Amino acid sequence: MPVRAVALTDFRNVASAEVHFGEGVNILVGDNAQGKTNLLEAIYLFALGKSFRGAKEAELIRFGAELSALRLDFAAGGREQTAVIRFSGGKRTVELNRVKLRRMSELVGTFRAVLFCPEHLSLIKEGPAARRGYLDIAISQQRPLYLQALQRYNVALRERNKLLKQADENPRLFRDTVDLWSAQLAEQAAVIAPARLAYIRAVEAAAARIFADMTGDRELPAFTYTTGFHLEPDRCADADAVRERVYGLLTSHLDRERGAGSTLWGVHRDDIAISLNDRSARLYASQGQQRSLALAMKLAEGEICAEMSGERPVFLFDDVLSELDSTRRAYLTRTFADRQVIMTTCERDIFSGEANVIRVEGGVYR
Repeated sequence: MPVRAVALTDFRNVASAEVHFGEGVNILVGDNAQGKTNLLEAIYLFALGKSFRGAKEAELIRFGAELSALRLDFAAGGREQTAVIRFSGGKRTVELNRVKLRRMSELVGTFRAVLFCPEHLSLIKEGPAARRGYLDIAISQQRPLYLQALQRYNVALRERNKLLKQADENPRLFRDTVDLWSAQLAEQAAVIAPARLAYIRAVEAAAARIFADMTGDRELPAFTYTTGFHLEPDRCADADAVRERVYGLLTSHLDRERGAGSTLWGVHRDDIAISLNDRSARLYASQGQQRSLALAMKLAEGEICAEMSGERPVFLFDDVLSELDSTRRAYLTRTFADRQVIMTTCERDIFSGEANVIRVEGGVYR
């Protein structure tokens, strides 16, 4: 699924640019704040549907401009394709092969990319939200129904939490509607939890191979689904069991939830328990081991994507190599041989292999 070209108009600090990429390693070289990450952000918008930097859409439009437009030319599904995203006046329009789409989520999964940035190196030691984000991004690109269920779940969660906070002010509304939102959460959890379990099992198998190959030792990582609704991981493969468990918890502890002012059970509290040789990687692994595990998880994401879709995703590395030691950089150099990679760096010589080098200065690419 290689990227052929990206065209930007009034995006971030870029007035106008069209950048072409080779199918191997492409390196964006330049000083900080010149537009390297902006280009990766533009590419990843077509995969994720939103900025990986958490930016609002108005922040993506170049200062002083009224409209921002992005075009991605890529190969997928055995043919050349083109997607276009435009931002203007707080609205967004999306096209795929000159056909207007109703919403951005319809594009997600057409173009697939794996992003690895310095923040991901803390994937092991960070809190549960970081690992849930890892799952949601990876699975959403493979399963559109998962993304839809996740969006519905988040809407229901916001409404139910609002209801719990205002329960004393409006007890009748609470009494009449809380069960409806509980049922909606349980219904969507029955889609989300089985998909997460299956993905975590796939990650465990792929990451274990990658970790052993990368480190050259016999340490064995393990990944376990820790649910936010107290159900054994193996039972999460059963959608009916998930639905029944979540609904039961949400309807039998309302006084406790009213006191907390929030929903206390559900997939929004899920986590991945990661261990190394049967010991918590978060608590006992060294920084180097944690970084190797995080890198293995991101590379595993790419392997799983290729297995499920039949096409390799594009790998986007945002200034990560400078954060890795020589051993891990050498491993990446070997693994990059048969996939498209677009990376940013301030130092060209940090990557020793062959590459298409693109110089970046002031939003200009050459």
